[in-house]
Amino acid sequence: MRALAPLAGVLLAVLSSAQVLVDFQVAEPPPVPDSGQQCTMMILERTFGNSYGDPEIVEYTPPTDCGAVGSWAAVTLNFTVTSNGTQYDRLGIFTFQNTEIWRTSTPEPTENGIIWTYTKDVTRYIPLFDKPGTFILELDNVVTSTYTGLYATTLYATFYASSGEYPTAGQSNMIVPISTMLNNTGNEASVPPAFSLNVTLPQNTVEIYAELYASGNGDEEFWYYNTADEYLGYLPPDTTYGGGPFREVRLLVDGQVAGVAFPYAVIFTGGINPGVWRPITSYGAIDLPTYFLDLTPFVPVFADGLPHNVTLDVASAETNHTLNQNWYVSGLLQVVTDPSGKQTTGSITTYDAQPYAITETTASIGGTDVNITVNAQRSLKIESTIVSGSGTTNNVVFQQSMDFTNTQYYLDDANIQNVAQISSGSVTSTHNGVSVLTDNFNYPLYIDMTILVDNDTETLCKFHSLVPAPFILGSDISERQQTAGYLTISTTGVTANGTSNNTFSYVDTKGNTYARDVDAAYDVITYDEQSGSLATTLLPTFPLVSNAQSIPCARLPGGQGCV
Repeated sequence: MRALAPLAGVLLAVLSSAQVLVDFQVAEPPPVPDSGQQCTMMILERTFGNSYGDPEIVEYTPPTDCGAVGSWAAVTLNFTVTSNGTQYDRLGIFTFQNTEIWRTSTPEPTENGIIWTYTKDVTRYIPLFDKPGTFILELDNVVTSTYTGLYATTLYATFYASSGEYPTAGQSNMIVPISTMLNNTGNEASVPPAFSLNVTLPQNTVEIYAELYASGNGDEEFWYYNTADEYLGYLPPDTTYGGGPFREVRLLVDGQVAGVAFPYAVIFTGGINPGVWRPITSYGAIDLPTYFLDLTPFVPVFADGLPHNVTLDVASAETNHTLNQNWYVSGLLQVVTDPSGKQTTGSITTYDAQPYAITETTASIGGTDVNITVNAQRSLKIESTIVSGSGTTNNVVFQQSMDFTNTQYYLDDANIQNVAQISSGSVTSTHNGVSVLTDNFNYPLYIDMTILVDNDTETLCKFHSLVPAPFILGSDISERQQTAGYLTISTTGVTANGTSNNTFSYVDTKGNTYARDVDAAYDVITYDEQSGSLATTLLPTFPLVSNAQSIPCARLPGGQGCV
């Protein structure tokens, strides 16, 4: 059985009630063993009503009936949620052992109800799952007489025993969080200002791989629509926010840039036009992307066994690099140690990294039209020689080369608001000439929005070839999503609807494949075909209706719309 939801029977029972909408994000099923022993345990169950500042906190104990603890071939989490009524989309953050392991968001419910289930591969976090610890789900929700939707959630973990056919998954020796280290809520940090903490690693550390979580919130939710400060005054009041559209997430060690990420633009289900995100959410809305860096060049720094300052922040292209409130960030370090237990030695031999990206902002202004372009380039190269306690020498070369361009077209006195943005780049790291991390990405984003009743089209693409670390499965993903819809705001309420066309393909370094083409129009799946070694039978999809849906409201760039 391949990664079936533990609540499949419950899900089918719910779906037997007509008009329940099945929401989903297009993604590959986890590549887990299709034979052998597996064990499933409930992690938590909670209905989130008025839950601001009241996360679900549970204690976890690893299972002992699926082989030796930590010897598993794979581990997955299954999150299933139901809701009905009127409610906004909400951000959800799973924190385990003070480490963020999944960032998600909720689709917005309908009066007749919605359900979604998502299975996430968390095999790379086995060093956390092999010991007892605290599991936290932060899902801040508010219920009123108007916004009535509750989010009823269940989270299961499935452990797949290793075997001759499916050996124990590769893993680091330890995972170290870059987080607020709180035990009573989610461990993400809000920036700005920059978030820093002191990190101490074992003296026999020989490799370090970082994973970063980052997403825009509040005035930064539509960061790609934010306009450069110097041209904001040319737009009608309240059109958008300042701070410009360029963002880079920076990781610093003792004040030195160790690596950066250009973020992928995730549109949450309440964003721009909620009608086009039913039943297919935008890519990344239920499983937000993360970003990988090789921190191994800094092993000689950490190997002294003393605390070192690690900083996460987000920078803009403005002259002071500031931005609005806010981004949520966190991270983790996958640490590999030398079995000798002896101290690692070495040095950073090349450090070529500027504090910030090189940027340029230009504009064309005429009549009632304002067109603004922001370009950015980032390059980085860090080399180190590392000698383990066992006497092995590792020559490390970590490089990043990335480009960004964003053009905003504010036409007809900003009644037409279009964005054309592309982030692309190459991230590589070699150890003794052998590639250990590659990240080649291309993120085109095109949004055309006309403010009549808010007609809009969005095209989001993700072309991503990633090998995060030698012990983490690599993959090539191609995703293209094109939507079109309308949004009507009147004194009697807000209605919206639209269409969504999705083409997705996946292949990983073990040869697993998956492809899916799926289209929706007015909440109805009109075409759905999948193929590949990971393909599974789809659950039925409801409802079979095509009328405009009432929604709580819509969040638009610059705080437009109702919030």
